[in-house]
Amino acid sequence: MSDNSYNPNNFGSNYDGQNHSSDSANKANSNFDSAPSNYKDPNNMFPETNGRLPIHFGRNKNKNKNINKNFDGNQSSYGQNQDFNQSNDFNQNSDFNTQNFSYENYDSYNNDANKAPNEKRRDSSNNLKKSRRKSNNGSNRPKNKKKSKLRLFGKIIAWFTTIFALVLLAGMAVFFTYAASAPKITESELASENSTQIYDSQGNLIYSVSQQQRDYADQSEIPKSMMHAVVAIEDRRFYKHHGVDVYRTLGALVSDIKGKITGSTAGLQGGSTLTQQLVKLSVFSTKTSDQTLKVKAQEAWLALKVERNFSKNQILTFYINKVNMGNGIYGMETAAKYYFGKTLKQLDVSQTAILAGIPQSPVYYDPYVYPKNLKIRRDQVLAGEVKMGYITQAQANKAKAESVTKGLISKSKHTANSVSTNLTVNAYVQSALKEVKKLGYNPNKDGLKIYTAMNMKMQKRLYKVLNGGTGVPWQNGIQAAATVANPKNGRILAQVGGRNVTTMFGLNRAVQTNRSSGSTAKPLVDYGPAIEYLNWPTYRTVQDTAYKYPGTNTSVHDFDDEYEGNMTMRKAIVVSRNIPAVKTLMDVGTTRSSEFLNKLGIAIKASQLTASSAIGINVSTEQEATAFSAFANGGTYYKPEYVEKIVTSDGVTHSYKPSGTRAMKKSTAFMMTNMLEGVPQSNGSAPGAKISGLYQAVKPGIVGYASSVGQPDGAESDVWLTGYTKYLAASFWAGYDEPNKTGNYIPYSSESSMPERAYRDFMISAIQGYENTNWTAPSTVEKVVKNGVTEYEVKGAKWSNGGLPSVYSSSSSSTQTVVVDPPASASTASTSSSSSSVVVQSSSSSSSSAAASSSSSNDTQTSSSANTESSANTDSNSP
Repeated sequence: MSDNSYNPNNFGSNYDGQNHSSDSANKANSNFDSAPSNYKDPNNMFPETNGRLPIHFGRNKNKNKNINKNFDGNQSSYGQNQDFNQSNDFNQNSDFNTQNFSYENYDSYNNDANKAPNEKRRDSSNNLKKSRRKSNNGSNRPKNKKKSKLRLFGKIIAWFTTIFALVLLAGMAVFFTYAASAPKITESELASENSTQIYDSQGNLIYSVSQQQRDYADQSEIPKSMMHAVVAIEDRRFYKHHGVDVYRTLGALVSDIKGKITGSTAGLQGGSTLTQQLVKLSVFSTKTSDQTLKVKAQEAWLALKVERNFSKNQILTFYINKVNMGNGIYGMETAAKYYFGKTLKQLDVSQTAILAGIPQSPVYYDPYVYPKNLKIRRDQVLAGEVKMGYITQAQANKAKAESVTKGLISKSKHTANSVSTNLTVNAYVQSALKEVKKLGYNPNKDGLKIYTAMNMKMQKRLYKVLNGGTGVPWQNGIQAAATVANPKNGRILAQVGGRNVTTMFGLNRAVQTNRSSGSTAKPLVDYGPAIEYLNWPTYRTVQDTAYKYPGTNTSVHDFDDEYEGNMTMRKAIVVSRNIPAVKTLMDVGTTRSSEFLNKLGIAIKASQLTASSAIGINVSTEQEATAFSAFANGGTYYKPEYVEKIVTSDGVTHSYKPSGTRAMKKSTAFMMTNMLEGVPQSNGSAPGAKISGLYQAVKPGIVGYASSVGQPDGAESDVWLTGYTKYLAASFWAGYDEPNKTGNYIPYSSESSMPERAYRDFMISAIQGYENTNWTAPSTVEKVVKNGVTEYEVKGAKWSNGGLPSVYSSSSSSTQTVVVDPPASASTASTSSSSSSVVVQSSSSSSSSAAASSSSSNDTQTSSSANTESSANTDSNSP
């Protein structure tokens, strides 16, 4: 060991800086109560470290504050000419403690003394760095962490700035891309009527979605109070922005993002200025689901253009005259007269606020329906006016105290004037507007012109017939509906949805499908499929014998509770017997029947068909008119259509041509029609529908009650008649809206008189000008004479008679031909050729009836009753 090695025993009382050996005397004379005399000289005190202080004394004499802990409260650092506290210089809690030294440390220091100076300095420096990291516990780390956090924060800001710039540039690119494809907007569009116009087939205007005549108010006719109220509730920064309010837009965007996250909103909402709203009302759809990013961008772009070309007051004038004010009226001047019988200038503060508040939700703030909601909205408008300084708080309080119904005109006074001229076309317009929506248009879109297939002459006649204008014996309180179609293309020519209707857009019974059709279903469900899939000829044998619905103990009955035995399919249809119809469906099967129905636009699954479906299914007059049209035109089905073309606000015409699909064979259509021609005869089931000389096919239907309903015996709930010529198909229904209510039934004695008479009265007028031509058999049908009766079969087809005997005798080889067409009356006999255009007379003399009877294509037996339409089974046809 070196004489001057780092040894705690060298700290004796007589230490003079000279070399001393570590003998017992020195150890014995060691005094730790006094500091060494040269403690102020580090080079002498620690020669092996070249004057460097031990690491426990800190990195330098000024910065190491931990040294204070080694000197029991002495606030001065080592090396600043301060004396050690003799009582605590080397206590056991200090860093510098004799107990910390060991022989291993002693040898280490001794070995270091023998190293070269540079090597010693390097080792000492490395040891010092390691000791600093251990002893200081990162005393400089807080400063480094702060710098690191600042650098990280700076990087985050830079990234966010870059991303924001990229998003902004992308947004601008998208905006200008959308703006470039924005539609044009003109002054006439800004000021035009926001209504859909509907025209008949001749181009005559029949209905406007805006039911009230628009009283357009010039700017001079709109008081400042009205403008102020609108601005206060709709756009308080209206006079400050240039069409787009950035603050409101950003606020709305944040709200939309939040709504997307929470799922509380659909589409882009809010933020629209009055100018943007005006653009939307003039060019775009107002539906929430249509408020896409593209539409909002184009809306904003056009708003900027509008602001550059029109003054603020002009824009307000456009807006005030265009907005929807509820109850089918548009514009606040019109609303002022409609609701209060005043002009805008005559309104008080409360009424002005009411009109300003309605456009946000014309239905929710309807004065007649939701006055409480309207009061809340009016008070919001008044509060906004106060905030804007347009009125005083005292004026607002006075207006709030006023009832929102004060001065309100009774709605009943509007009814007669507003809808009387439109009731005639009410149902047709409803159906046409429904079709327009299916085509993807918004009927409320400004400038939309809809051209329909309506024949106004037929429409007026149909309305007159159903409302008792032609002498039809309608029962008190009974309802009725009818639809007329063109068999050539399926387009609806006329439609009425009820009798004695007093309000627009109510129940359209012509398209409702919750009433049973009765026996009008038989050609569609039973006999049509039998011809189509089983190749039954018109003379195929069917049985009218005692029969129960399969799988039940319920018997199938006819109105007379009798059975007529074997008969041909032709006779079963003409006299409308129920049991043969049910048995026929069982032979056909529900799968084939369902397939046949679906091809005719009647969507009924096979699983929904039961045996009782043979004599009644739920359909509408619209469905029956177009389904029977397929029989009339040779087997092609056209879905019901009302719209021929639509002209949008940009002047573009969109035409819609009907497209038909093959629903059945030509042979099926002809053979069914040929049999149904015998129905409107004196020995058929619908003699009341007979029109002398007219080639037509008809099928009636009657629905009875279940015994549990409690209606009188023989009472009927629904009566139908569907008939057609080659050019017209019409379906009629009559019944009560509440058929099970006591007294709401149709007596047996008049069950057929209403629909048959209504059909006849309508058809006599409607067919004027049309060719009266009969159907001709297609090449796939072969005529067969049976006992002097002309029948038809599918040429070359195989079919089964079901093991039943032939109705005809062995003389069926006779070549005699009997005309199956109803003969013309004396007045029209000379013009009854297949290509003639005739005016059919309405007379029905006994001679013509007798002639029709003598030439009937029926079998040898006919019912002696003039009204042989059978009553449906009460268990299966109750409403």
